[in-house]
Parts: sequence; C-alpha cells; structure tokens
Amino acid sequence: MVTPQARLTSSASLASWLNQRCACVTLDRGQLLHELCGDPQDGALLAMIGDARPNLFSDTTVFVAARDLAVMRDFVAAHERIVALPDWQARALANAPNAATISSRARSVFMGYDFHLDDDGPRLIEVNTNAGGGLLNAALARAQLACCNAVRGNGGFLGSGTDAATAFLTMFREEWRRARGDAPLTHIAIVDESPASQYLLPEFLLFQRLFERSGIRASICDPTELRVREGKLCVGDAVVDLVYNRSTDFAFDQAASSALRDAWVSDLAVITPHPRAHALYADKRHLALLSDADFLESIGVAPADVALCARVVPHTRLVAREEADALWQTRREWFFKPASGFGSKAAYRGDKLTRRVFDEIIAGDYVAQRIVSPSPRIRQVDGARVELKSDLRAYAYGGEVQLFAARLYRGQTTNFRTPGGGFAAVAAVPEKPQATVDQLGEANVPTAL
Repeated sequence: MVTPQARLTSSASLASWLNQRCACVTLDRGQLLHELCGDPQDGALLAMIGDARPNLFSDTTVFVAARDLAVMRDFVAAHERIVALPDWQARALANAPNAATISSRARSVFMGYDFHLDDDGPRLIEVNTNAGGGLLNAALARAQLACCNAVRGNGGFLGSGTDAATAFLTMFREEWRRARGDAPLTHIAIVDESPASQYLLPEFLLFQRLFERSGIRASICDPTELRVREGKLCVGDAVVDLVYNRSTDFAFDQAASSALRDAWVSDLAVITPHPRAHALYADKRHLALLSDADFLESIGVAPADVALCARVVPHTRLVAREEADALWQTRREWFFKPASGFGSKAAYRGDKLTRRVFDEIIAGDYVAQRIVSPSPRIRQVDGARVELKSDLRAYAYGGEVQLFAARLYRGQTTNFRTPGGGFAAVAAVPEKPQATVDQLGEANVPTAL
C-alpha cells in the first residue's frame, strides 16, 4: 500500500494510486444531458439514459498513465501495419468465410482495441470491428469536471483540437470517399438486429442526429427491413448509399442478412464495418498469431513491432482436444474465448469453469489467453466503498486512435448491470517523477477511504 509519504516515481504509479484512492465525482450530469439531448426532439434520448439505463455511465474518471496511452497508440499503429502484410492476409483469410474474400476500399469504422492494465502496462484483450459506445463516450468526455487532483481527460477532443464526434463524422465521409469518390453521400442506414431493443439504442439515435445535422438522411433499421431493388439497396422506398453495420452476423451468413450479403457481394452500397475487416482484424485466433514472435518474424513484421506485440499481447493458444488434460490442470491461468465470439458471450475465466463447460469448450472453436486481471477502481456507491474492475478501449480508424474510454463493472466480464459502473472517461496522468502522495494535498485523500 502506498503510504502518505511514499514517492510516486512515475505516471503509472500515480495513476494506480489515484484509481485506488480518489473518489471524486467528475461527471457533470447536467452537462451530459445537454450534450446528449441538445435538441427539443431528443426527449426520447433523455428517457432512455435515465431509469431505463441507470448504469450506462459512471460518474467517475479512470486515471491512466500518459505513457501507457502512448503504448496503446503505438500498438494500434503497429497492428495496422501487420494486417497490411500479404502473408498476414493470406493466413487470416485461409479459413475465413466466403464473404471475407471480397475486398473493399472501405477500411471499416470504429475499430475497438480492448486492454487491461497490469504492472507492466497495457495488455491487449481483444480487437473488435464494430466497437459500440464511441459517440456516447465522446459526449461523456465533454461533460467531465476536474477532480481535486486537478487531473482530467481531454474533454472529448483529439490532440489536434478536433472534437471526437466531428472526427467520427469525417471518418464516415472518408469511408464513402474511398469507395465512391466524389459522388454525393445522401443516405446512411444504421443497421442492427431489433435496434429498438438494443441497449445502445441511444447511440443509434445520436448517430442519426449527427448525420442529419450534416445533411445526410439517416435510417435506423433491422437487416430484414433492407431490400435489393433494381440493383440498389433500399430501406422502404429510399435508396441506401452507406450501411453503418452494427450487426454481429459478421459474415452475413444468417437468413436475416440476405439483403446485406447481396449488397456486399455486388457492391450495391458501401458497408462498414464489413466481413473482410472482421476476418483480418477481429478473429480471436489472431491473438495466438500476435503473441507468436516466430510467426510474426516469418511474415516480415518489423523487429520493433514484434517486440511491441511481445510486450502488449498476452500469450494465447488455440484450444486443441489433445491438450485437454494439460489445459484442465492449468485452467486457472487461462481465459477461454470463442474464436468468433463478441461481447464476452460464452467467454469464461478458467478458475470459474465447471468440467461440463470445459468439455464444451474443448469440443468448440476456442482460444485460451493468459489471464491479465483488470485493474481496480475504487468507487463510493450509496456511501459504501466498493472496488470495481476497469477495462480500457481505444476507438481507432486507419491505425490511429480517435478516443480512449473505460468501462467499470463487477463480475467475470464487462456489463452495464453494476451500480456505479458503466462507461467512464479516461484521464491521462502525465509523468511526475518527483511527486509524492503528500504533495497531492491532504484534501485529495477521501477520508471515507
């Protein structure tokens, strides 16, 4: 435990101390409501983020060392370089669904890189191609107050001073430009299964408003509402130019995705994210490749990027039936994930496994990743001191991080059911090699802790 006179020799140790001691409420909920519901027609949004979703947003900040954020940025850029290599693509697409063999000029919006922090810095947990929450977290970041430690996030602004929401809109326009050049972008469809029942429906409405404010019509629909008519993708009677794809049918294999699949195969609309990106970036089996230095060297990955992967990616292995006994004996060391899974579905910590579930894992298509425990964040909830877990997410496009956010939760995996949990803003802690706890000020140490 850090004593009041202990010297904090790095931004990482200071960030850890703050996460375990600072109980400041940094969220200005009035400002958040203004950010989310700035127009009179946004009354529906106000209702959705209140009693219906009480744990969507946490009212605290997660502190992260600036150098750890820099490592995450470096890894995202390195991963983009690795995926661009011909031998990586050949390996990744060898067993991919047929839909992934179709190329696209669109890069895919909202790549999501999820990390845990340990004593050695950020460790990659998974990569996603349709990471949700970006626009919600942009609004959340703009509604933060500085805590008593005078450390706060960037308020939803990038290093260039550009608001993250503006950068997101520019990203969609860039996807369209890459695929269609100077043709006008007039209609975007935001597509997900049963969107009205999705927990992140408020974000769909925010995107609809963002697009329409810039003169682009936007529809929110289920994939079954899409139709191909006279060589065009349509929803109702309206032609769709671009699909913002939030569906988790990544290869468009399900019957409900038939119109999406036809549009993808025949290039009837720009679809982003798309099946090829998922196959190249997000298949969980790739974690085993990224943690295999010999493989990375064999396909021509630069030595610096190989070293960065060794630093950031926990050892991951494919689950094989012939190794079942050894995996069972060492199960407490591993986190088991389905290769094509998403959102922590059917993912298990080894120390929580029953033999029945383990046998199902062995029979399925799983990877085992060395466990890296999420870092703790102390909260005051209903007057009591509680310890939550924290994950970090980097939203990225084209190898560049657009926004960092955190998720606070209790349980095996992230969720929005934890009182005091939900999305949380990230505050970068600069290097303060001479800082001591007492220099932070007695008022900064919550007496209840």
